[in-house]
Amino acid sequence: MVTPAPHAPTALEEELRRLAGSVPDPELPMVSLAELGVLRGLRVLAPGRVEVELTPTYTGCPAVETMAADIERVLHDRGMAEVEVRTVLAPPWTTDAISAEGRRKLAESGIAPPAPRRAAAGGPVPVELTVRCPHCGSTETTLLSRFSSTACKALRRCETCREPFDHFKEL
Repeated sequence: MVTPAPHAPTALEEELRRLAGSVPDPELPMVSLAELGVLRGLRVLAPGRVEVELTPTYTGCPAVETMAADIERVLHDRGMAEVEVRTVLAPPWTTDAISAEGRRKLAESGIAPPAPRRAAAGGPVPVELTVRCPHCGSTETTLLSRFSSTACKALRRCETCREPFDHFKEL
């Protein structure tokens, strides 16, 4: 498929993007697809016909089918007769795509958010060699397992408060 030239989004496209972006992630329901940064694009192709671009957190993510079905349902409910959700792998998703609000919600629900990997606006690259406990804020944490309930999270334990917690791994 030939990618059309970029255009200014219409009011309808902005509304549909808000709706699609508000869909909760099936594995991390405290964050929306927009906050997770996996909703890459949305374009109205014709009346009642829309194309959505979705980039999974990693190739083979089992949640991408559920994400697509949830987006289709929300947009069908809004009156879009034909919704095509395409998986886009380039550029690949990274944890830098998670919004500040998404990071806050992860931490608030007991999941240590990933540390930023890229410098913002050309500033210094943040370097954090430790994972901060989302319960007490301590940096004295131990890796228990490289994988947790999902492949994108690791299981850690805080040595200060002794609570186990998930850490969303940096990608």
